[in-house]
Order: sequence, then structure tokens, then C-alpha cells
Amino acid sequence: MRMKIAIIGTRGIPNRYGGFEQLAEKLSVGLSKKGHAITVYNSHKHPYHAKKFMDVDIVHCFDAEYRIGTAGQFVYDLNCIRDARKRKFDLLLFLGYTSSSVWGRLFPNKAIIISNMDGLEWKRSKYRKPTQQFLKYAERLAVKYSDHLIADSVVIRSYLEEKYEKEIEFIAYGAEIFTSEDEGHLVAFDLSKHNYFMLMARMEPENNIEMILDGFSESNTDKKFIVVGNTGNSFGKRMVSKFSGDKRILFAGPLYDNMILHSLKAFCSLYFHGHSTGGTNPSLLEAMASRALIAAHDNEFNRAVLQDDAFYFLSAKDAGGLIASVDGETSSNKKIENNLRKIKEQYNWPMIIEQYDELMTRCYNRANQ
Repeated sequence: MRMKIAIIGTRGIPNRYGGFEQLAEKLSVGLSKKGHAITVYNSHKHPYHAKKFMDVDIVHCFDAEYRIGTAGQFVYDLNCIRDARKRKFDLLLFLGYTSSSVWGRLFPNKAIIISNMDGLEWKRSKYRKPTQQFLKYAERLAVKYSDHLIADSVVIRSYLEEKYEKEIEFIAYGAEIFTSEDEGHLVAFDLSKHNYFMLMARMEPENNIEMILDGFSESNTDKKFIVVGNTGNSFGKRMVSKFSGDKRILFAGPLYDNMILHSLKAFCSLYFHGHSTGGTNPSLLEAMASRALIAAHDNEFNRAVLQDDAFYFLSAKDAGGLIASVDGETSSNKKIENNLRKIKEQYNWPMIIEQYDELMTRCYNRANQ
């Protein structure tokens, strides 16, 4: 059955930003190969300006974020929704709800609305109390105006089902298993195999970057630490300033070349994953798929994915202890192999695309009975 589907809520494809953009790219291409007519909404500031990506239609909408900051996301989502009202889509998939659910009354009446509920946004420590209250309100609106809801984590699903007494579909993210890592990619960063630690994250407090680097800076290791992520925001700038005196720490900025990223993860002694909110995190899955040995912040989201196949930390002291004691070259092969098996069996893109296709087809058939 061929459906006309729009994906809304990301900065666009191909991915140049983060997890939802990666999902939008993989899902749109995968669903188009299954015969559906797929449209992805892109910010007009996205560097990709063509109207087609593979067989996916791209609609560029004005994004005011670059002019007025975060509030511009609401303008961008409104512009996408207004355009979608004209195109007679069978189904709209919203990736996230923070800046779209407030426009719920404007969602196309005849289209099926499916929302991926992302993480528990209101728990993020970067937000002040009034913002957290708004995010709880936006969450309620997303539940109200959506016909069906998706959670990317079993923890998020349990929370939503208990709070709203609605059936929630669990569909995680996917990752690709890489097998062609190249030590040559380390040269540009002055790194050598199994002689450095790594983290990759947005520069936000809830990702515990400062905690991890505090633990590293207090250690006596002669290994290096590479930090991948855009340090252009205020928190990122503060991290660069705070740790500028430790020459072992390299802030590499954002990197988008998958082969470079894969090689960096595959050859690090220990990959630190500090995310403490949200659901199934794409960067964590990608580290698992790159056969990295992982140290993760100890919380229910990370444990739901990693279970016993990681080291855990809750403080700078914990992180420093792992840096001093874990040798990624010779230990914990079982953890690495178990995580790789999870990618093969639970978190691969073909499976995720199939699950979305099945859900969308089921929703469409139910609405058109």
C-alpha cells in the first residue's frame, strides 16, 4: 500500500546535526524504497538545497532560529505545518514535539498524526523551571493532538503509558555496523590506537561532559582525550576555557564523516557516554556498532540499552577511576561482543524501518476501514 507521508520536526536531511536528523534520513530513504511517497521538511538554512534527496522530496521552509534563537523553532515548525496542510498527506510523522505541538489545532484534519515523543525534555537541566513547565504542557498537547505515539525507549514508553493511560508503540533507533576502521584517520588528531579516551555529545550540562573531563583532568594518565561536538554555545565555550590548560584534552568540534567517527570510536581505550536524559541515544548505538568499550552514566535509559555490557559512573571520581583502571585494548571483549549482537538483533536500520512501515500501515488501515 502506497502512502503519502511527511516527516516534520528536524532541521532536515541529509543529516548534519543529530539523532532525529539521522532517523529522518534513514527512515525517509527506507520508506521510499518500500514504495511510499516521502517528503521531508528542511530548514531553509540547511546546507543541502536540492529538492530531492535520493527518491525523497525535500521542502525547504523558512527557519527563524538563526535570527531570533530558540523561539525561531516555533516559527519553523509553524511554516512546515502550514505547508503540509496544502499537500494532502495521508500521514504526518512528527519527530519530537517541543515546538510543534502548540500548533496542534492547525494539524491537517484528514492526515493521520504520529508523534515520536523523544526524551523527557522537561527533565533537562539546561532548562529553568518556567521552561520545564512549558515542556510538560507541550508534552500534553502532543498526546492530545496525535493519533498515535512512539517512544524510542522502554523507559519512556512506561512513563507515557502510566501517565496518559494510552498505548504507546516502542520503536528504537538504528545503527550501522562498521568493519572498515582505519588507523590513518587518527593521524589528523595526533592520536594513536588505544592511547586515548573519547566522548561525543552536544555541549549540554545533562550530558555530564564536565564531570567526565574533571575525572580525566585529575587522573595521572598520559593518554589523551578527544571531545567531539560543537563548542559554539555558552556551555561549550566554558568547557574549552576550563580545560584549556590540560594539553591532553582535544576539542575536535563537530565531525560528520562516518568513517572518521567510526575509526575514532573503534580505536579508543574507552568511550564515555554521559547522557542522562532522553531515550535510546543514537550516538550510544553508534559507539556499540563501532565496537567501542563503553563507560556510561548510570541511569535507567543507558542501562535499558547496555545492561551489564558497560562500565558505569556517577561522579568525576568514578570516571577518573575508570580512566585509571580500564584498558580498552585487552579487557572486556565480552561486553563489546554483546553490544554488537544487540545492534544486529535489536537496533539495526532495516528492522527499525520495517517497524515504522508496519505501524504506519496499521494506522492507515484502521483509519480507512
